[in-house]
Amino acid sequence: MEVLARSRYIRRAPRKARLVAELVRGMRVADALAQLEFSPKHAAVDVAKAIKSAAANAEHNHQLARDQLWLKQVLVDEGPTLKRVRPVSRGMAHQYFHRTCHITAIVEDRPEPEQVARPARRRRAQRRTPPPAEATEGDE
Repeated sequence: MEVLARSRYIRRAPRKARLVAELVRGMRVADALAQLEFSPKHAAVDVAKAIKSAAANAEHNHQLARDQLWLKQVLVDEGPTLKRVRPVSRGMAHQYFHRTCHITAIVEDRPEPEQVARPARRRRAQRRTPPPAEATEGDE
């Protein structure tokens, strides 16, 4: 079952938040939160908040076990852009933008994959290059 959470109107550039979202996409929720905790990017806090909210929704609303939750998708969409002006010399003003984003975290429950013991692989003997052919008397 899929459960989602949205964090909207986050005051963070979507381009920067997407870098963090790509790090954790497809991971287990616990592993993703551990990864984000030590990420130096500021957007990691916002992405972690959306993931925690989606996990809490799954636990509370659908009674899913938190240790079986996986991140199916982490989407970062653009929000509205706030336009601001900064005064510069000679009475002029330059425009700049405060970009916002919407972060959507989708989690799904997957049982832990069973560890199947595979037979040990046989190592092939490495081929050696043949020694260089010795010069014969007629080659000189």
